Amino acid sequence: MGAAGTRKTPEPTDEQWRRMLRYGAPVDTTPGDVLFAAGDRWYDLVLVESGTVDIVREPLKWIEETRIATLGPRSFAGELGLLNGQRAFLTARVAEPGTVHRIDHESLQRMMAEDDELCDLMLRTLWARREQLRRGPAAWTLKIIGSGRSRDAVALRRYAERLDLVHTWADIDDPEVATAYADHGFSIDDLPVAIVQGENLPNATPGQLAEVLGLAYAAEDDATVDLAVVGAGPAGLAAAIYGASEGLQTVLLDAVAPGGQSSATSRIENYLGFPFGVSGDDLTAQASLQAIKFGVHVIAPCEAVRLDPGAGLLDLTLADGAVVRARAVVVTTGVAYRSLDLDRWKEFEGAGIHYAASTLELRQVAGGEVVVVGGANSAGQAALALAASGCRVHLVVRADDLGRQMSSYLVDRITEDVRIDVHTGTQVTGLDGGDGLERVTLSGGGASGNASGSVGERTIDCRGLFCFIGAEPATDWLGGVERDDDGFLHTGADVVGLGEAWRDLGRMPLPFETSVPRVFAAGDVRRGSMKRVAAAVGEGSSAVASVHRALAAAEVFA
Repeated sequence: MGAAGTRKTPEPTDEQWRRMLRYGAPVDTTPGDVLFAAGDRWYDLVLVESGTVDIVREPLKWIEETRIATLGPRSFAGELGLLNGQRAFLTARVAEPGTVHRIDHESLQRMMAEDDELCDLMLRTLWARREQLRRGPAAWTLKIIGSGRSRDAVALRRYAERLDLVHTWADIDDPEVATAYADHGFSIDDLPVAIVQGENLPNATPGQLAEVLGLAYAAEDDATVDLAVVGAGPAGLAAAIYGASEGLQTVLLDAVAPGGQSSATSRIENYLGFPFGVSGDDLTAQASLQAIKFGVHVIAPCEAVRLDPGAGLLDLTLADGAVVRARAVVVTTGVAYRSLDLDRWKEFEGAGIHYAASTLELRQVAGGEVVVVGGANSAGQAALALAASGCRVHLVVRADDLGRQMSSYLVDRITEDVRIDVHTGTQVTGLDGGDGLERVTLSGGGASGNASGSVGERTIDCRGLFCFIGAEPATDWLGGVERDDDGFLHTGADVVGLGEAWRDLGRMPLPFETSVPRVFAAGDVRRGSMKRVAAAVGEGSSAVASVHRALAAAEVFA
């Protein structure tokens, strides 16, 4: 929000300011008035016409109140949580009397839908503030404390980073960190701990943190929606963005956090419009912001466990028993990562074994020795990213030829990189370590690159194992929807079983529509999909065209 002494965000022009004021209600203020407080949800955007407003981090148990910024005339108070329902983590308090204009959430969404120029100004400013707040004392309002080798702590940290939450991470394995937090009222058995506004949340999970922050699903938020998208990977984000931008009230649900498999990719080099490549994290962050811009209600973690067709509405039951009622559903749940059938595999997941090579994982293993398992593009991209972060990389490929499944441009770069040893005809056969993975045993054919090339069994000391051996469709929760033998969803002309519901409708399934009317599928979960980010984005947006046709034909959202 522009702390004192830092560069201010550009002020709106006179004309822009006049247009913004039209969406608010004027209120006279006196010193000490609280315009919104830490913990408020769906709070108002506050335009400061005259007087000044202090933005403060309220006192925590171990530190006094801190002033983050002072806002004067022709400025506005608020940050990105205004758009997605996250509870305020700062307080806006009047310092000098004057007049402010309060814009409630509904009016803010209307302004962003009606005025492209103001929408861009607002979005750029709120995004810049979020990034600035992440680096300052505001980040102390949410502290995540745990071991970097703990699966639960890593999951909590990944959730915070994927949702771009303003937070601070503290690794308790660091003796200085352990000393600093010794008197914060928790024990080692309470880890990971999330400290929210100074209050401890022991053994915290992403779901519990979402509840506290106001990011969990609440039935009163969306009693009935036009479109529910299940799965927030590229296909789901695209479907949600196109649905909301075309007037459908849209909710986007994900069991973990936005990003899907794409967020596990450190560098996507063949995505249209990014000649220098783009990380899955960056692509997800920009798409998530775009979804919020158009009014998509993004909820995570939020796992759908059952889908029930109803009389005109589809009921999505969530893991906690809540029900989302929607006029149409797009399933983009993607695929679940495959693992190796090895002793202690589950024990080391998140404690040395990873299914992604995003910024978070790269930081954990930077400069160390690592093993990457897999022979397709995702494994190759991970190996290159890890090598670039200073790691010595052992790429373990079961096939005898690295180029059997991997694109030639990746094969060329890997074979030329002296930091990567390629072990073809090889498998991981053993795992060892204490609280986290420390050693991996390889068995098989040999190696190329800088490896020894020895045949037989070899043990490698390593800081991490990255597994990219494929995935299976996440469709077990869709019991009544037609699937192929591998679990992928039939859509459009591939649907075989047309029951009584279709006879009553008098039509065939539309493109991307499953065997259940008004239930669509896009991306990796669909039979015949290309399993590429660009294709998933195209399918998600195209599915929405069929959603409109189905809803119009059924006169559901008249």
